[in-house]
Amino acid sequence: MKRRIIISLFCMVFILFASAGCSKEIPNRLNWEVEDFTYTDQDGEKFSLAHLRGKVWVADFIFTNCSTVCPPMTANMAKLKELVEKEKLDVHFVSFSVDPEVDTPDRLKEYGKKFTDDLSNWTFLTGYSQEEIIRMVRNSFKAIVEKEEGNNQVGHATYFYLVDQEGKIVRYYKGEKDVPYEEIVEHIKIIQE
Repeated sequence: MKRRIIISLFCMVFILFASAGCSKEIPNRLNWEVEDFTYTDQDGEKFSLAHLRGKVWVADFIFTNCSTVCPPMTANMAKLKELVEKEKLDVHFVSFSVDPEVDTPDRLKEYGKKFTDDLSNWTFLTGYSQEEIIRMVRNSFKAIVEKEEGNNQVGHATYFYLVDQEGKIVRYYKGEKDVPYEEIVEHIKIIQE
């Protein structure tokens, strides 16, 4: 009888620990909804939020004339892309230009190819007005884009935004330096479970 109780207790404890390991949560989940959009990708094709439905994706903001934060951010995004692919995770990457009047599809494609040979799961977007991207970034990503008159540089957020299959922003992470690659990959795995 005593032995049965011990075995039963052991089984209950095992089940509790096993189930606790399966129900991982992402701390401080944001759940900000990305507003609907239809823009133009680096191939000159229309690309919309609908293309990303059902997919986990990582977004950032860049521009091709950037002389400070964008090159390291884009290199870091390329590294994250490699890590995700090494883990065999299905993730799409999206870089929104914050200087759409300068950043044509061809220019974005040329820029992207400086960082990776494979743009099949990395979309660079343009094809909107400066006002549209300022509004979209503010409304969806809770960030600021600032372009001063007569200045070819654009102020913008330097984060990577993790977005779930329903188009909701889960978390954001440093994108320029000290990128928490392992944490991002772990959070992607949790979302895809």
